[in-house]
Amino acid sequence: MGESGSGKSTLGRLILRLHEADSGSIILDGEDVRALTRQQLRRRRRHWQIVFQEPFASLNPRLTIRQIVEEPLIVARTSGTRADRLRRVTETLEEVGLSADFLERRPANLSGGQQQRVGIARALVTDPTLVVLDEPTASLDLTIRASILRMLAALQVSRGLTYVFISHDIETVRHFCSRVAVMHRGRFVETGTTRQVLSDPQQPYTQALMLAAMPPIPYSPNPAGAVSDGDSQDRTKAGTL
Repeated sequence: MGESGSGKSTLGRLILRLHEADSGSIILDGEDVRALTRQQLRRRRRHWQIVFQEPFASLNPRLTIRQIVEEPLIVARTSGTRADRLRRVTETLEEVGLSADFLERRPANLSGGQQQRVGIARALVTDPTLVVLDEPTASLDLTIRASILRMLAALQVSRGLTYVFISHDIETVRHFCSRVAVMHRGRFVETGTTRQVLSDPQQPYTQALMLAAMPPIPYSPNPAGAVSDGDSQDRTKAGTL
């Protein structure tokens, strides 16, 4: 975590070699990612995926949801027929709370929360082990943000995923992350467990971040029941995180 411009998103892209580092090493599963050949990188990339901050901007508006989620399978050259790919796409959409009814829709026909669920499905369809989440809920309102975070937490357990979660929102980090690395001007200034870093920050920059953060706004669950981001499958009670 860190302020805007601290290098968080750049670091996430460097990990996946979406950007090329000028120097240094990036070690994943005992391998230096920077030393991989193009062919080796292609084979491994299906296991490393990313979810972007702006869901609509990251989805091709000309493609259907089926085509968007299926594309990584084609790029990864996975075996199987078109019917096999359709089955996997449908199953992955269901995992993120979207039914087969969404297959032939396009991004413009979806709400922001639904668009981000499509982005998550696209990242998960190749069965990755590492997913970089680049502020995946920053553009969503509070209730939808909560439902997306709960879904991501459940998927992490069911799929055994490792997340690199990028955020400037301290309260989201507090609830979602097990470890924290605080960035400032492209460098880590403090790392540790979430409880250690956020409860007792040792570095002046981390302390300043904590002081600058707005306190949580108190609110009560909606007694009338659930609210939605536009799809009945995406309902959550207000105030839950």
